[in-house]
Amino acid sequence: MTNSPHQPCLGKVYLVGAGPGDPGLMTLKGKALLEHADVVVYDALVSPPILAMISDRAEKIHAGKRRGRHSKLQSETTQLLIEKAQTHAVVVRLKGGDPFVFGRGAEEMEDLIKAKVPVELVPGITAGIAAPAYGGIPVTHREYSSSVTFVTGHEAAGKYRPHVNWSAIAQGSETIVIYMGLHNLPHILGQLQAGGLNSDTPIALIRWGTRPEQRELIGTLKTIIQQIEQTKFEAPAIAVIGKTVHLHSVLSSQQCWFPDSE
Repeated sequence: MTNSPHQPCLGKVYLVGAGPGDPGLMTLKGKALLEHADVVVYDALVSPPILAMISDRAEKIHAGKRRGRHSKLQSETTQLLIEKAQTHAVVVRLKGGDPFVFGRGAEEMEDLIKAKVPVELVPGITAGIAAPAYGGIPVTHREYSSSVTFVTGHEAAGKYRPHVNWSAIAQGSETIVIYMGLHNLPHILGQLQAGGLNSDTPIALIRWGTRPEQRELIGTLKTIIQQIEQTKFEAPAIAVIGKTVHLHSVLSSQQCWFPDSE
């Protein structure tokens, strides 16, 4: 039995990491896909300069998720990708950072494979490395840190509640990078200190990493909550905990922004 000549051909979905915000950090492969896409389904944290790379002829659909402002359910987003692949050749799912680093990219890819939709991953630079770097904070250093742990501080609504062993992390990692943890930071820091991390351990909060509006708040586990309240520091932000934060005062002075990258 042969396939009907009128049987529709499926397009391909590309899960593309947009990086943390600076358009200069977008991969060449990701940029080329944006320029040739028929449909782009993008997240809330994708920066305007990267959205500007999308072809004018492409259909653009916002499917962003921010705390308390979820525009689409995860299942709705995946179903949308499946439907768009029925009628378009190149469908881009554009996600901030890297799709496989706290980005639900694996969930979407698995559902697309189950639906027999061709799918390909295009990695992106994750904020947990890039944002500290732009603030003069390396996540590893020969004299201060030979290990780094990336961990989420956010609870997935209605699904999996992360059971993070903060005591093990406090004792086993010299640098800790916490994604989406600002809302739960008092609890997290309490758990880390209960696990043995000294209250004088330095911490950096980095907001809008790699963008021109990037801001850092530097303190210690003992002082940072009060500093947040005093400065009204808000998400989106990541936290970096460990001795490498001390290098911020030395290395951040060499960072500069180029207008053409905005």
